Amino acid sequence: MSRYRLRDDQWERIKELLPGKASDRGVTARDNRLFVEAVLWIARTGAPWRDLPETYGHWHRVYVRYNRWSRKGVWLQIMASLATDADLEHLMVDGSIVRVHQHGGGNKTCQDAEAMGKSRGGLSTKIHAAVDAQGNPVRLLLTHGQSSEYGQAKALIEGFTPDAVLADKGYDSDAFVELIQRNGAEAVIPSRGNRLKPRKLDRHTYKARNLVERFFQKLKQYRRIATRYERLARNYQSMLSLVSVVIWLA
Repeated sequence: MSRYRLRDDQWERIKELLPGKASDRGVTARDNRLFVEAVLWIARTGAPWRDLPETYGHWHRVYVRYNRWSRKGVWLQIMASLATDADLEHLMVDGSIVRVHQHGGGNKTCQDAEAMGKSRGGLSTKIHAAVDAQGNPVRLLLTHGQSSEYGQAKALIEGFTPDAVLADKGYDSDAFVELIQRNGAEAVIPSRGNRLKPRKLDRHTYKARNLVERFFQKLKQYRRIATRYERLARNYQSMLSLVSVVIWLA
């Protein structure tokens, strides 16, 4: 069961970030750790909520609480708190597509609003990520699957002050490079093949970009991430945030 549970040192790092502390108003949450581990079990296995083992409590109460924390932005806040320790020597950005399961499809009229896009392969969602120099996530954004990765480039780096921004050639544009340079950072982005005057590329630094690809590999070890079952974008974003927290705590 260790794959589904937090170590004591991991729990100590996040327990004061959760609602229900002794210093909070209202009822003290004595079972926060069990609840977080219940959601982690769902994330790791990809199982339906109804299949949650009884040792974690009744599945419906766990889901209602998860949904409430998601609505309040609790999961995102936990990740954001850990990300304040980011190593911004490098900031790496990239995107990755996940398929939406038929149970997560929802109504056709709301699919675009819930970051789902329809293509030949079916419904999909794209995760856009920015990671620090250690490969830890600092920002995650969702769009429908067929959207371009470049379209979220500015939003991924906004507010950060890295020494360098690393990305693949899909992010090569004069506007993005100029934005990076105005922020005092170096743009380590390969030039597209059709660029008349290719920029010089620091290939040694560029090798570090594999960290963002490895981050996506870690994410997709969790089945609830590799396939999207959540109908609401905010609930899927919350699941991403929880797994990102575990990656931070590894």
